[in-house]
Amino acid sequence: MARDLTPGTATRSGRLRVYLGSAPGVGKTYRMLDEARRRQERGADVVVGYIETHGRQHTRRMLEGLEVLPRVHRSYRGAEFEEMDLDAVLARRPSVVLVDELAHTNIPGGRHAKRWQDVEELLAAGIDVITTVNIQHLESLNDVVRKITGIPQRETVPDEVVRRADQIELVDMAPQALRRRMAHGNVYKAEKVDAALSNYFRVGNLTALRELALLWVAGRVDEGLRDYRADHHIDRVWETRERVVVALTGGPEGETIIRRAARIADRTAGGDLLAVHVSRSDGLAGASSGALAQQRQLVEALGGSYHVVVGDDVPTALLAFARAHDATQLVLGTSRRGRISRFLTGPGTGQTTVDASEDIDVHMVTHEFTGRGKLPSLGRRHSKRRTIAGFASGLIAPALLTAVLSQFHARLNLTTDALIFQLGVVAVALLGGAVSAVVAAVIASVLLNYFFIPPVHTLTIDETNNIVALLVFATVALTVSTVVDHAGKLTSRAARATAEAETLSTLAGSVLRGADALPALLEKSRTAFGMDSVALLDSLTGETIARSDGSGDGTAGEVTEVAVGERSVLVLTGRRLPAADQRVLTAFAAHVAAALERDRLAVVAAEVEPIKAADRMRTALLAAVSHDLRTPLAAARASVGSLRSPDVEFSPEDQAELLATADESLVKLTRLVDNLLDMSRLQAGALTLHLAPTSLEEILVRAMDSLSDPQAPIQPLDLDTAPPVLADPPLLERVLANVITNALRHNAPGAPVLVTASHHADLVEVRVIDRGPGIAPEDRDRVFLPFQRLGDTDNTTGVGLGLALSRGLAEAMGGSLEVEDTPGGGTTMLLTLPAVSEPQMVEPGTARPERSAVQ
Repeated sequence: MARDLTPGTATRSGRLRVYLGSAPGVGKTYRMLDEARRRQERGADVVVGYIETHGRQHTRRMLEGLEVLPRVHRSYRGAEFEEMDLDAVLARRPSVVLVDELAHTNIPGGRHAKRWQDVEELLAAGIDVITTVNIQHLESLNDVVRKITGIPQRETVPDEVVRRADQIELVDMAPQALRRRMAHGNVYKAEKVDAALSNYFRVGNLTALRELALLWVAGRVDEGLRDYRADHHIDRVWETRERVVVALTGGPEGETIIRRAARIADRTAGGDLLAVHVSRSDGLAGASSGALAQQRQLVEALGGSYHVVVGDDVPTALLAFARAHDATQLVLGTSRRGRISRFLTGPGTGQTTVDASEDIDVHMVTHEFTGRGKLPSLGRRHSKRRTIAGFASGLIAPALLTAVLSQFHARLNLTTDALIFQLGVVAVALLGGAVSAVVAAVIASVLLNYFFIPPVHTLTIDETNNIVALLVFATVALTVSTVVDHAGKLTSRAARATAEAETLSTLAGSVLRGADALPALLEKSRTAFGMDSVALLDSLTGETIARSDGSGDGTAGEVTEVAVGERSVLVLTGRRLPAADQRVLTAFAAHVAAALERDRLAVVAAEVEPIKAADRMRTALLAAVSHDLRTPLAAARASVGSLRSPDVEFSPEDQAELLATADESLVKLTRLVDNLLDMSRLQAGALTLHLAPTSLEEILVRAMDSLSDPQAPIQPLDLDTAPPVLADPPLLERVLANVITNALRHNAPGAPVLVTASHHADLVEVRVIDRGPGIAPEDRDRVFLPFQRLGDTDNTTGVGLGLALSRGLAEAMGGSLEVEDTPGGGTTMLLTLPAVSEPQMVEPGTARPERSAVQ
């Protein structure tokens, strides 16, 4: 949804303002109308495209003085519904239009299936839109809300639609305040309040929904802040939220500093913990892959995230990572190096990081391993600073040795002087490499000749032995320096390979632990190489398959591409990657290709699974029906055969009994065959539903008539006050008949089976209550399995398809069937279905066209 003027046109895109509610009834519509009145007072042309007052007087009064456009009426399956007239709004062309309930599903007949699509057309026409939506209607939170409330949300809107809004305002209310508002009748009618408070609007549910809303909006604000800083090229850290980065070396002090960093993050609500390990090309002293793996597990157990980045300069890489994630604090362990090591190598990672940290607070955590490290390994690739130091030492060290040895010239012979000079050249080679060692060897040779080989203070040599000694000295010095430098290069290559292996090992472990491999791979590749963005593109169409963006805007910097399979390409934007990093990137690309192939195979497997399920169902049917079909058939055949026998003359009472037996057996047989056929069609996805507004009271009467005992003790309550539900009438009759039959079978003798209904939000809940022995919590899922007769030991009661079929049909109609305990003992079957009447309480768009039920 564009926000700028389109080149070549004079029409700007409209601006979208969203009032996001933490729960129904918090006052979104009221706040939207209040904003509309303020804009109208400032002279804006404001109209109401669609407002749902839900029968609330305060909300209705806010409509006074606002222009309300007429709605369009649409018929669907014998019922009349009102929808927003999109064409009327476009023809009226106001500057601002109010559109309530963004997640609403439109009745068939309009241009769009969803109201948010209507809104996007209005925005494209240059009309500003103010709308409302509840947090439970966001697509990404659909499964979370269902786990919390136990109620599926059929009306959803893609998160991206709301995220693209120019303004998002959270409408929030404390759970206790919202429940008081409901108790006062300001949300629902009085007869609906008790059911709502005891179900969806429990304090725990409202608290969880409130937290979801706050976290979602906080994430949206964080995205906006990052975009603003990127657009304005702001590199400084803004301490809007505590983010603690802990640097891990793989040493034994890791767990100590992780726990310390976690305590720092926990001091601030919402603080984030990020652990980072820098794999550098020259290796890391004391790094242990096993220790890093354990530390990664500890970080994730404490609620943090683990990252690996590649960088030759550890302090620079740490600070770059911290700034990219807008970290406020950086936690490091004090150095394990001893005093001699610090003297030889200068300031370590911690001190260098502190000096360059600027606005990031750096914590140096002491631990029991401080100062207990080994001497530094000097045989590594040399940094620029170290190369300069080595060259300087090559110039200065021979002169210093000459000054020292001159003081002891009378006591030392030429051999001793040459060996000491040789030791100095080796030290220079270890520090600065071959070039520095060659410089030191040449200077040492000249000084050794001038000051210590007779005649002294001249560059001439009288004795042949001294000439040989000087040549041997120079040869050994050059050879040793070359060998030391070569060993350093080999050590550097081995360390680089180790670093790459650690990075790839961490990558593989993170992907294997994650449910969605592709986004995890892109995120890991972005953070590992310190890039602004990473995108996986279709090389043929240019379409983005997946993407991971960092703090940068993803448009500036070097672009690196690597092929992924036959028709995909991985595009990294940011710094220029050296050849060694590109080699590692190729391995990342191989992982991405494997993830794509795995996703493809998962799709294929998902397509095959229904076929396998249908095969299993047919096998189970054949195994289960042999006895259950034969029993009623045999009874009916015996009864009819007896009546037709000419050898026996039956009394009218006997004839009636035989006919009743045959009739009862045929009814059982018919019900069994219907259940088998419907279950088979349901599992195969071939059961067509005809959803329409359906009266529960009428369906219950028909379900009771279909029972084998029409006089069974069944007591309906409140069914006449419940609104119609969206269901397929014959299938809903089957569901109720099966559930009631199950309740009668297990009910206490003499006790009636209660059938009650309640309505809240956009749902109707039907409860079938018995006073039987109840069902243990661990067995509640088993009762819905096909061919499961919990506690039965024979086949005389059927093949156990009733509840399995009932749940399948309920879910196919957009509802659910669950088991609850009956207070005082017994079982309650809770059937939940969408409501379609009472427009002040429900969204008419919940109606669905004819469709097939695919499990």
